[in-house]
Amino acid sequence: MELRGFHRLLQGFMLLFLIGTCHARFVVEKNSLTVTSPEKIKGTRDSAIGNFGVPKYGGSMAGVLVYPKENQKACKSFDEFRISFKSKPGSLPTFVLVDRGDCLFALKVWNVQQAGASAVLVADDIEEALITMDTPEEGHSSVKYIENITIPSALIEKTFGDTLKKAISGGDRVNVNLDWREAVPHPDDRVEYELWTNSNDECGVKCDILMGFLKDFKGIAQVLEKGGYTQFTPHYITWYCPGAFTLSRQCKSQCINHGRYCAPDPEQDFSSGYEGKDVVIENLRQLCVFRVANETNRPWVWWDYVTDFQIRCPMKEKKYNKECADTVIRSLGLDDKKIKKCMGDPDADADNPVLKEEQEAQVGKGSRGDVTILPTLVVNNHQYRGKLAKGAVLKAICAGFEETTEPAVCLTSDVETNECLDNNGGCWQDKAANLTACKDTFRGRICKCPLANGVQFKGDGYSHCEPGGPGRCRINNGGCWHESRHGIAYSACLDEGDVKCKCPPGFKGDGVNSCQDIDECNEKKACQCPECSCKDTWGSYECTCSGDLLYIREHDTCISKTRTEVRSSWAAIWVILIGLAMAGGGTYLVYKYQLRSYMDSEIRAIMAQYMPLDSQAEVPNHLSDSNRA
Repeated sequence: MELRGFHRLLQGFMLLFLIGTCHARFVVEKNSLTVTSPEKIKGTRDSAIGNFGVPKYGGSMAGVLVYPKENQKACKSFDEFRISFKSKPGSLPTFVLVDRGDCLFALKVWNVQQAGASAVLVADDIEEALITMDTPEEGHSSVKYIENITIPSALIEKTFGDTLKKAISGGDRVNVNLDWREAVPHPDDRVEYELWTNSNDECGVKCDILMGFLKDFKGIAQVLEKGGYTQFTPHYITWYCPGAFTLSRQCKSQCINHGRYCAPDPEQDFSSGYEGKDVVIENLRQLCVFRVANETNRPWVWWDYVTDFQIRCPMKEKKYNKECADTVIRSLGLDDKKIKKCMGDPDADADNPVLKEEQEAQVGKGSRGDVTILPTLVVNNHQYRGKLAKGAVLKAICAGFEETTEPAVCLTSDVETNECLDNNGGCWQDKAANLTACKDTFRGRICKCPLANGVQFKGDGYSHCEPGGPGRCRINNGGCWHESRHGIAYSACLDEGDVKCKCPPGFKGDGVNSCQDIDECNEKKACQCPECSCKDTWGSYECTCSGDLLYIREHDTCISKTRTEVRSSWAAIWVILIGLAMAGGGTYLVYKYQLRSYMDSEIRAIMAQYMPLDSQAEVPNHLSDSNRA
């Protein structure tokens, strides 16, 4: 009793922490419920998504609603009443309406699922705002079947439930549509999600479910992260111990940093085994592993660490300690010194920056409520409701991508149905060119004119798409006539700003449906010289000349081959002779110029000895000066 009371006290401390920071609140995540018939109650209402089962995130379901005449609260197996909700082949799935009260929500859904229904609506029994149907408390025997619930469920308001019951009891066929397509925001091509988890592996069935999920989802999570499709962040819940209790034995064993950060005792036994502070320290280590890995642009290594730590360092084998954790850290090539620095001193009477940030993050912001239970998954700032399993969580993450930006893993048959495979999704297609406007997305198909071979098609996508922009003739010849024979192809497509269909030379026709070969020989359009002989070919013609004559196509005439050859020979000879003459003349002129330059220089030198020239200064008469002495 002392231990259980203390655990409740710790949870109360956390609640006080949330209230002290801001007004604590739990956000009820909703999906849309539309009644499509009968006409008198048609309309759309909100319903609260159950926190178990597999909501069809990103999709919708249509079904027929029934309200059983017996076992209306679904607290007993329907086998006892010989009631089955299995739908007949070709008919709509069966949705079952049950009343709230007398037993757990999860048990109601489990019993209905076992009877063959596809979805469950639980009608509230009091007038109040919608609440979230949650799983049983830890240790409850029925928690074991929670992981086997695979159908979606939702809670509806009492008044709405009464309306549905009245219509069914009156003999009306009530058709409803459950829609989860807007349950997760999908603004862009990257999904941000976070998992509030725990390193403790000794907390019962819920811990087993969490550990199993981490191992199963690791591969997908790392593919999404490495491809840049997602941004994942792990989080860990901590409580605090009020100042009046920090010196108590319970707080010392459950908390670090003098009561600031606490976790419940794993075995719920203060006298033996691991203590709550051991869990807080390992949680802190896992946070620092993520931070250090993120600094080296490898945030996905966190998944390797937590899954390896589960296998190599379990509490059950008494290996849940620092030494084992350090072994895992070194095996992954992480810097253990940086991790130790990030963790700080757990004995210091001061705030730990990492854990303080985690406590602040527990408080809901914007559209997200407070995180008060473990585990909690948050996708694009909306809390995930449903079973923590690989397929169910992947559906929720895939629902967070903007249409047509989903990674390939979201479009596999295990996750969604390709609606383009059935009658091309009702969209435009060109079978000849193997083109379609149908684009499969996680939420269903959209009809959008395609981009093919660099050419963007334009149109409504449903009944009409046509190529636009340059290069349109590359796509199915722009819708113009084309044909190929004996390895020769002709097309009537002309890409001159706007695509025009005009038969090429040698053909006549509209250019769209047909182009017929022109017989140039019969129509006297070619090969008309007297010596010519004409033969029509597909798209052209062949013309030959009689005797030793050569046909010149450009002039449509025949000339003598011999005369041409002779003329060609003499022309070549004359070119050579003229070239030689020009070369010789040039050589002679250069020689004559050089000779004249040489003679001029010699004459000037001789004359300079006897008289000064105009271009040189007067030479002094040294002989006369010497005779004066």
